[in-house]
Amino acid sequence: QVKRELVQTGKIRFIWRDFPLDQIALRAAVVARYFPAEAYEPFIETLFASQDRWAFARGIDHKTEIGKIAALAGMSSATFEAAWADDDTARGVLALRQQGERQYNIQATPTFVFGTRVVSGSIPFDRFAQEAARG
Repeated sequence: QVKRELVQTGKIRFIWRDFPLDQIALRAAVVARYFPAEAYEPFIETLFASQDRWAFARGIDHKTEIGKIAALAGMSSATFEAAWADDDTARGVLALRQQGERQYNIQATPTFVFGTRVVSGSIPFDRFAQEAARG
């Protein structure tokens, strides 16, 4: 609803900032960055929608599960392996996370920044739209 009613109509600009909470999420964020720009957001949305399968399940190979999702999104196994092993990009993701923590005093995920106002946690669409309209 946010995308359809606010982003696609040009009322707001939505910017993703990775905020990985563990090594698994960090590697997933790095893999996402290997997708072309037009595939990045759909891949991130798929990761969020399937977190129970790749992030929180016990006794699984997290890398394999994320690899399956990446393959379904069109990533080759060679590109996936390169992304998974890319420590430079992982350090960059962590640096951006730390910058966001300092700049906006991020304490939770999700966190939304509307102008200079920071709103933490999941919020209903009506409140989101209200905050967005305030700028």
